[in-house]
Amino acid sequence: MTTTLTDAAIEIRGVTKRFGSVQAVNGIDLTVRRGEILAFLGPNGAGKTTTIDMVLGLSTPSSGTVSVLGRAPEQAVADGMISAVMQSGGLLKDLTVRETVELTASFFPRPHPVAEVLARAGIADIGERLVGKCSGGQQQRLRFAMALVPDPELVILDEPTTGMDVEGRREFWKAIREDAARGRTIVFATHYLDEADAYADRIILIRKGELVADGTSAEIKAMATGRLVRATFPGARLPALQAIPGVESVEVRGDSVLLRGRDSDAIARHLLTKTKATDLEITSQNLEEAFLALTGDTA
Repeated sequence: MTTTLTDAAIEIRGVTKRFGSVQAVNGIDLTVRRGEILAFLGPNGAGKTTTIDMVLGLSTPSSGTVSVLGRAPEQAVADGMISAVMQSGGLLKDLTVRETVELTASFFPRPHPVAEVLARAGIADIGERLVGKCSGGQQQRLRFAMALVPDPELVILDEPTTGMDVEGRREFWKAIREDAARGRTIVFATHYLDEADAYADRIILIRKGELVADGTSAEIKAMATGRLVRATFPGARLPALQAIPGVESVEVRGDSVLLRGRDSDAIARHLLTKTKATDLEITSQNLEEAFLALTGDTA
């Protein structure tokens, strides 16, 4: 991969995008560092695809600026510095896997070696298979191989594992992770929140065209719902539990109590020193709960 003069793979400053009376993107500021694996999440209609289109140079902002690897998105694409893996299309079913990658390579002046691209995508062993005979997961890895042909510094994945089975998703992400370990920047949009939780270094949440959360998976979970303190506490009284400093919600399930709050250490300390609670356990809320809390209509 080539070297640029900036540490930012993507810089978005004050970007808005309107389609008539519809405000699809509303003042987003975002910097994606080189070498990051970033998940771009949001409900349908939140502005994810519109933002990705502007990063790929397929659309221009109504206001604000988008820079990719220190240059305009269109120039970054023309220079082979950015590639995209979409969730469908772009394949000729009567070609073999190898022929498809060779055809893609013919479009670039200095393509990466086909054999190495196939190996990096984890499909070297099916190079002679017809594309039409490949599984959904194999076809997505083929799209990933095609995206690697120009040896890009940034790869955008838009819902890359839609329609894959569990094994196909696992194999696809193994290939992505291995390639990212070599320093490539990966930005992906997905509805599979477990993928963001497992593979992203950083997660961005967008709601109604605005960025509402930015951090690691653990930070996003804590930002939305705090942590859960579970304890064994026979005879616990609900009003007393609700009065504990920092507690935001309480559930009593038989002899067990579940207390949610942002300062879980303080809650646990209170239970251990001022009550008869035992068997304490502190856990984070899952990413799905955080996603719903931060992007739902009541956020």
